[in-house]
Amino acid sequence: MVKGKQQLSKEEELLLEDFSRNISKRSSVFFYGVAFVVSVIPLWLFWRIHQMDPKNSAILFIIGTAVTTYLIAFAYRNVKFVLKHKIAQKRDDNASREMIKKITEADVKKSMTRKEKDERILWKKNEVADYEATTLSIFYNNTLFIVLVIVLSFFLLKSLQPSFNYMLSVGIAGGLIALLSTGSQ
Repeated sequence: MVKGKQQLSKEEELLLEDFSRNISKRSSVFFYGVAFVVSVIPLWLFWRIHQMDPKNSAILFIIGTAVTTYLIAFAYRNVKFVLKHKIAQKRDDNASREMIKKITEADVKKSMTRKEKDERILWKKNEVADYEATTLSIFYNNTLFIVLVIVLSFFLLKSLQPSFNYMLSVGIAGGLIALLSTGSQ
């Protein structure tokens, strides 16, 4: 550590954590759980419609599900990070008004410093942005994944054997949403 540098206060560390790319363990578990459910959906498609036997294709299904679960969770994390900042900017006024109203109604106004009020407003803004970014990220990535799997398996790769069709459909769909999630727009 360089001499002369100050240690960050607890508030500053929490603020930096809110704007970092890292997500909490709880969010990570939630993302992997939802990604698992979404990556299992193509199994039904290939079992019932493409007539793949689940017992004979179990290893293929397990590998495909594991890879797509990771790729979808990766996409959730990336899209959430991008959306959180955009939503926080758009929701700034609404969150400020709501918190000022709550502070005024609670009659805590006299006992709070300006810094405490600003911290509460910032916390509320980040909480709203985090929730909305999470739901939008899941919706966007799930929709894109399912549409890509259907288009790939029924239209573009329909002439391939079902096992190759499955691996390519879920692999390309998962890889494409992971790739698209790395963009900054």
